[in-house]
Amino acid sequence: MDYENNSWIWEGVNYYPRVFGGLMVTAALLGLSTSYFGGIGVPYLSLPCSWSNLGIFHKKKSGKRRIRVYMDGCFDLMHYGHANALRQAKALGDELVVGLVSDEEIVANKGPPVLSMEERLALVSGLKWVDEVITDAPYAITEQFLNRLFHEYKIDYVIHGDDPCLLPDGTDAYAAAKKAGRYKQIKRTEGVSSTDIVGRILSSLRDQKNCDDHNGTEVKPQEENQSQASHIAQFLPTSRRIVQFSNGKGPGPNSRIVYIDGAFDLFHAGHVEILKRARELGDFLLVGIHSDETVSEHRGNHYPIMHLHERSLSVLACRYVDEVIIGSPWEITNDMITTFNISVVVHGTVSEKSLNCELDPYEIPKSMGIFRLLESPKDITTATVAQRIMANHEAYVKRNAKKTRSEQRYYEEKKYVSGD
Repeated sequence: MDYENNSWIWEGVNYYPRVFGGLMVTAALLGLSTSYFGGIGVPYLSLPCSWSNLGIFHKKKSGKRRIRVYMDGCFDLMHYGHANALRQAKALGDELVVGLVSDEEIVANKGPPVLSMEERLALVSGLKWVDEVITDAPYAITEQFLNRLFHEYKIDYVIHGDDPCLLPDGTDAYAAAKKAGRYKQIKRTEGVSSTDIVGRILSSLRDQKNCDDHNGTEVKPQEENQSQASHIAQFLPTSRRIVQFSNGKGPGPNSRIVYIDGAFDLFHAGHVEILKRARELGDFLLVGIHSDETVSEHRGNHYPIMHLHERSLSVLACRYVDEVIIGSPWEITNDMITTFNISVVVHGTVSEKSLNCELDPYEIPKSMGIFRLLESPKDITTATVAQRIMANHEAYVKRNAKKTRSEQRYYEEKKYVSGD
């Protein structure tokens, strides 16, 4: 048992002189070890009741109150930038509570959301750093909502990135939290945003339409270069970021290892749910993420929307995933199964169709009797997400034009912010 210092002894003498004196006389008579009271030369007594039980001495506090932090957002088209923001927020406290802005508030402040509240909730809840989610959170943190956070949810600090978040009237959405002195800032993750992803989708589908319009005629080199340039992300992957997202633990010697693979492009609620089901079949979930070249070969030249390292981080951020293979092969080989000690290979009933159907990538695990087809909980796919954007093409083009101008101003005025 740890104690703060020797001052508790003298407090005992001052407030309980008779009890303390009696104990010291008894200890002296027994003549036991002086190790405990070595600083003052008083013999130690091993009594059946402890000093602290007498209510005389103050025991050093064993733990402090857990710090609860709050971060809100729309989290529409959830990406690794969102995940990294929430990872940083969690590092500033012990428990992370996430506020999920309602569909109505998103429409009023940003335009139509791509994903429903249910889908966004599945994505946020599926992140390994999130402890609790508040649904239908307001876009602006008013003093009334701030008081609710402090008293009902016991929030200590409100967290947001270094990029400005302004309301339609131009005021700061986090002014109340800053005024209360309960605001903390994290570093924005560069190279990605929901606006950027919507832009990639619009560009990809526009390029696809242009190719269709050529009716098989040869595409000019300049046009091909422009098409490729529109897909180049500004994300600069580092080994440190991958380590930050990784669990850093391998499977145990007797672990049942489950393997599932795919593109995991535009990481969505369907991905989260199938990964959850796959994880329930074993002790360790290994996810194979196909390379950009493999995805393009089987999906078409306009895919993937998100590049390999972006997709890898999104999958690693999922709480049900233990490890990923970055750039996994299309066909699952016997050597691969042996190398990773895979017990079962799974695949969902809902997936993107391949352009090349001559080879069954699961032929070997099927022949070994370790393949299992999982019923997909949701019918959402990368293609259906993209189709939602095209169905509201004009609204998203208008929304993106406004957001792109805002992001350009941010980068023009950008200053270095410490953190990661």
